[in-house]
Amino acid sequence: MGSSPRADGKGASASAPAPNSVLFEFVVLGGSVKVTALDPVSGAEAVVVGPSGAAQADLRRLALRKLQTVLARAKA
Repeated sequence: MGSSPRADGKGASASAPAPNSVLFEFVVLGGSVKVTALDPVSGAEAVVVGPSGAAQADLRRLALRKLQTVLARAKA
């Protein structure tokens, strides 16, 4: 069985994702960066766009907060 790449650059394992794991994708679009946060358990995702000069940690944190909001709304 082949493995697909993960956002952290390590190969995916055959086991289910950890309940608290979140995958991030960063795509540079000109002077902007699109960040997608994906919950592999539920399949929920959130997308944010920020300036390409912004710190990756800040964009990751923003996308994570948005994903947490999406998941909270889905529970309500």
